[in-house]
Amino acid sequence: MKINILTLFPEMFDIFNHSILGRAQKNETLTIEAINIRDYTTSKHKKVDDYPYGGGAGMVMSAQPVVDCIKDIKKKNKGKVIFLGPRGRTFNQEIAKELSKEEELIFICGHYEGIDERAYEYFDMEISLGDFVLTGGEMACIPIIDSIGRLIPGVLGREESFQDESFYSGLLEYPQYTRPEYFEGKRVPEVLLSGHHDNIRKWRRKKSLIITQQRRPDLFKKIQLTKEDVKLLKEK
Repeated sequence: MKINILTLFPEMFDIFNHSILGRAQKNETLTIEAINIRDYTTSKHKKVDDYPYGGGAGMVMSAQPVVDCIKDIKKKNKGKVIFLGPRGRTFNQEIAKELSKEEELIFICGHYEGIDERAYEYFDMEISLGDFVLTGGEMACIPIIDSIGRLIPGVLGREESFQDESFYSGLLEYPQYTRPEYFEGKRVPEVLLSGHHDNIRKWRRKKSLIITQQRRPDLFKKIQLTKEDVKLLKEK
């Protein structure tokens, strides 16, 4: 996948040169490039914002540098243009899976008090990280790209690495344990030491169901329980 990030602060995305996504870029499974919107302004003082018509606090990003940047990047990236703003769909795992199937994507990071409305006609999609305020779209862009990138085939070691994770199947993840077998008097559940794969699968499924039911009843209501799920929940 090829991802371009249009931003006023490209240095913030050096984080993608490290860890799993950094390795994916070295393997050429994923390409992430940040583009400075400021390079496209026609202002001799490199301004990318101005006072809002009608008055109000703060500054608004101008349409010109954003639109010209999009037009230029579109010459080498034909992907969807995604603006990170408060009016968009709230990001979740389903959107991550949906976008991970794309070959190319372009993200626009807003800043200041908003962006000139006339730039919106160049956006294909708007995404919000949640109902809270951030200092800029960059802070939302990082977790969104990380979430999408790790779903791309070849980025993680095995597909199972993310299929059992929280939210992928609609459930929160089951408890995990590692060595030593005993820690501060607490032992790893015996079923995980049994080597009986089906019993381990059932235990994990049951724990996921219980944890989701207790901590995220909103998610649990959306789960279509199987006959086995009902039976597992009835067991003591």
